[in-house]
Amino acid sequence: MTSMTGYSYEEKSLETAIVSVEIKSVNSRFLDLTINLPPYLNPLEAYFRSKITENVARGKVDVYIRVKELESNPDITVDEGAVKAYSEAVKKVIKASGFGTDSKSALDFILSQPGVIVSNRSYDMDKYKALIEPVFDSVLEKFNADRVREGENMKRDLQEKLEKLSKCAQFFTEWQPKMEDMFKEQITTKFRELLEDKADENRIMTETAAMLVKYTINEEIVRLKSHIEAMRSELANNPTPGKKLDFICQEMNREINTIGSKNQFAEVGAMVITAKDSLENIREQSKNVE
Repeated sequence: MTSMTGYSYEEKSLETAIVSVEIKSVNSRFLDLTINLPPYLNPLEAYFRSKITENVARGKVDVYIRVKELESNPDITVDEGAVKAYSEAVKKVIKASGFGTDSKSALDFILSQPGVIVSNRSYDMDKYKALIEPVFDSVLEKFNADRVREGENMKRDLQEKLEKLSKCAQFFTEWQPKMEDMFKEQITTKFRELLEDKADENRIMTETAAMLVKYTINEEIVRLKSHIEAMRSELANNPTPGKKLDFICQEMNREINTIGSKNQFAEVGAMVITAKDSLENIREQSKNVE
């Protein structure tokens, strides 16, 4: 089992650059992945995205890849034609407006215009990929290990909470025949009080059967136990059980609510509350599981 939350960071100084990679994730219903790269490295996004999707099924994952180059040999050219055109335009504006201006202001304006200074630098994607990948793989491995470690803690916690819920189901099982006996005793007592010796045993049995049909919780107990076993199986065998656990919790909640609505006894009512509390804890914890 793996947690949806995790974090890892590493920075490595190489001969030509300093490369840092950071991966962090929080809970999300689906996989929400964002790769943050320097703009000139955008062609590599798909490659690193695929590495994440191979390892992460759900969660909001943010990846930050930064490269600080220690050596830079940019190929920069000046478009002299554009410089002259902007210079002539500035002179005409000054002449037409009647306002004076200093040469520094005019130069700052010209330098800020697009196309005046052009960088013709080309980027070797294979070179950058080779620089980044070892650091990325190391961070991804630590990130996965962090999520697995947290996932194992969650698994133990879920198993403990599930055991509490199982004890609630066992309590309902033990109380079911007691409830039926109490129903029968209550109906028999009422008939005896009203009709005394004229009470019809067949009528008593009919009324008892009708009440049992209305208030019996046997089917709910059977289904609740089945859901508990299904959850145990998911925790034991499914490496990414998050979505399935959420579905099973919904089914458990339905059975527990039905038991509560049929219940007529304080002892069972108290255990229904305990079962709901245990289930809510399971539901909340399962939202953290991939």
